[in-house]
Amino acid sequence: MNMQQIKRRKVFYIPGFDPFPARRYRELYRANSQEQATISGYTISQSALHLKDRFGWQVNASFGDQDCEAEIEVLVWSDLVKDTMRAGILATYLQLLRTAWIYLSTGALADVIKLRKGPVIAALYPVGFLLGQLIIALAIGFISGTILASIHPYLFWPGMILTWPVLEVFRRLDGRIFAYYLMQDYAFTAQFGGAYPPELSQRLKQFGQKVTQAMAEDWDEVLVVGHSSGAHLAVSVLAELGRRNQIKCAPMPIGLLSLGHVMPMVTFLPKAAALRRDLHDLSQMGEVSWVDVSAPGDGCSFALCDPVAVSGVASIGKTGPLVISAAFTQSLSPERWKSLRWRFFRLHFQYLCAFDRPRDYDYFQITAGPISLGQRFQDRKASKSRIETAFARHRDMA
Repeated sequence: MNMQQIKRRKVFYIPGFDPFPARRYRELYRANSQEQATISGYTISQSALHLKDRFGWQVNASFGDQDCEAEIEVLVWSDLVKDTMRAGILATYLQLLRTAWIYLSTGALADVIKLRKGPVIAALYPVGFLLGQLIIALAIGFISGTILASIHPYLFWPGMILTWPVLEVFRRLDGRIFAYYLMQDYAFTAQFGGAYPPELSQRLKQFGQKVTQAMAEDWDEVLVVGHSSGAHLAVSVLAELGRRNQIKCAPMPIGLLSLGHVMPMVTFLPKAAALRRDLHDLSQMGEVSWVDVSAPGDGCSFALCDPVAVSGVASIGKTGPLVISAAFTQSLSPERWKSLRWRFFRLHFQYLCAFDRPRDYDYFQITAGPISLGQRFQDRKASKSRIETAFARHRDMA
């Protein structure tokens, strides 16, 4: 089959639950694309892109005698994340109780544990740290109260007030610990039982309008990339456009690249019926080339779990996603793997970074190379280790 050369590509990148400004992804792309180009033998450059009320960058790359340009735009929802992360100490502990109750009482946690234990450990990490911080703070408060009570019994409770400043110290250190950050991530997901918050639903409509606009422009491919929590947002955006027959009418190939997804944390909840419908519908749309990339070395993602199948919404006629592994232990040298192995959050972003022993997954060739996503992986077989068993007990679709 002859491959159509992609000369101009529009890429939409949807981040996960990150409060970071969009320029962080530009700098991540700039540094790692240069490193990957040096390793893999192509040239790539990046320049500013001036978009009104948007953020993106221009990429020009040469692969032998084939040149390609790409316009990469970040679909921003970090402002919604920041609003969520303004929760104080007391509010965060209340979120902990409420979120734990939702996952336990609905059976979602039990189902997720059966599927993959790695992401469950990541989910329990903030719970353990926050409870540990509370115990330490109460202990310090108790000790100070006991010392003051030796002077006068009524001074015990004023001594316990020291508990709060200790908790505040822990909160200020969260830039290194990420306990508050992760807790607010899971609380955001669970607050409506798996349904999207109204403000996020509205934002997804805006994302869809931008993708629709790109499909009416002069591009050789429109590619949507969703990382972590951004993966299921990308699914919802494209599923809605597909239901409106806008993708069928697109004159160029449409691709979805989902990276390190965490979909079962949402789809296993009882009120995620709309997202389950999106997964089902998108998996039936052969006009969308959907490739899902993860790696067992990424403990924060549901590695090699087919998000459609494990959510119990796969049916006859399913065309996607193609589930493949980035195979960190093979695509990273032993030295680099050793340096990253226990840096769990950094590994969760490895899909967006350079590999010093690249195999068939190269983020920069996918986003800036001369071959479309569908053609690049048309002969690629799905990972033999993928999981396609349905584990979710809640399978109704909106």
